[in-house]
Amino acid sequence: MGQAREVMDRLTEALTTQPNLKAIAELYDEDAVAVTPDEGELHGRDSIVEYWRQMTEAVPEATFETLHAYEVGDTAIDEGIFSGKNTGPLHLPSGETLPGTQKEIRIRGVDIATVADGRIVDYRLYFDEMDFLEQLGLLPA
Repeated sequence: MGQAREVMDRLTEALTTQPNLKAIAELYDEDAVAVTPDEGELHGRDSIVEYWRQMTEAVPEATFETLHAYEVGDTAIDEGIFSGKNTGPLHLPSGETLPGTQKEIRIRGVDIATVADGRIVDYRLYFDEMDFLEQLGLLPA
């Protein structure tokens, strides 16, 4: 197992079951860039950690079931199922905050992390945001 795979596995562990924001922060380079379907492009460790804080607050006991895990050079790629119950507030890109829906979610997604010197410098997250919102009951009928 290479460095990229090890860092990605540590990130997954820090995001699920008992989230650890300090551990998450230590895995990202200070100048890291992340791209997410719901928040777009995030610049810098602090912005990325804030994104994960909101996600782990919304689904505090999430799990991740790995379907495929790859490592190519300095990049790790995971495809899997993120699932859990939305018990915490949801922060919308508009700045609005909604209370937890108490609904279970199960979202298939892909994470891609490029690592340099033991830290993530480039991170890409892909999931179907419409599926996520539909499972939460937040789409109009």
